[in-house]
Amino acid sequence: GITVGAQGIFFEDKGAYTGSVAASMVKSVGCEYILCGHSERRALMGDDDVNINKKVKKVLESGMKPILCIGETKEEFDLDITKDICAMQLSKDLFGVTKEQMADVVIAYEPVWAIGTGLVCGANEANKMHRFIREKLAGMYDEEVAKATRIQYGGSVTPESVDALMSMPEIDGCLVGGASLEAVKFARICNFES
Repeated sequence: GITVGAQGIFFEDKGAYTGSVAASMVKSVGCEYILCGHSERRALMGDDDVNINKKVKKVLESGMKPILCIGETKEEFDLDITKDICAMQLSKDLFGVTKEQMADVVIAYEPVWAIGTGLVCGANEANKMHRFIREKLAGMYDEEVAKATRIQYGGSVTPESVDALMSMPEIDGCLVGGASLEAVKFARICNFES
């Protein structure tokens, strides 16, 4: 089925936070999923792991499901610290989230360097990172949580890349950005061939 999501919320329920949207507001219009920690929010709006963690917990507390976005920049990729960055983001952004709450958390791995740059994170490389994320979740929680958590790929998914990505055993879905704005491209992504 189709559900509604929002690109973000603020972690406070009330107050003078002009330009921010409360979780209760997006829930009142039927949102089920909320992006937390998207790379553009981290880079352009200064969202840090402390505030992302507050948002994740507010989304869960409000009865919705966070899609926690994690991933490395080009500089971090070039320094070969991708796993360190993603492990740190998972630890900080999920701090205080219980094993039971993890049933409602979706993780989206988005290599920032592959978003809108023309650079490509290959399906095998993405699959290895998804496996690493699952291993990290097993260490933070347990094997049951690691296996049950949906981990999506979100680094410039295209009609040309979706089939290879979705054929990978660790990739549970895609977080589609720009391609979702073009109906033909988005339809092709939704109807991937495995």
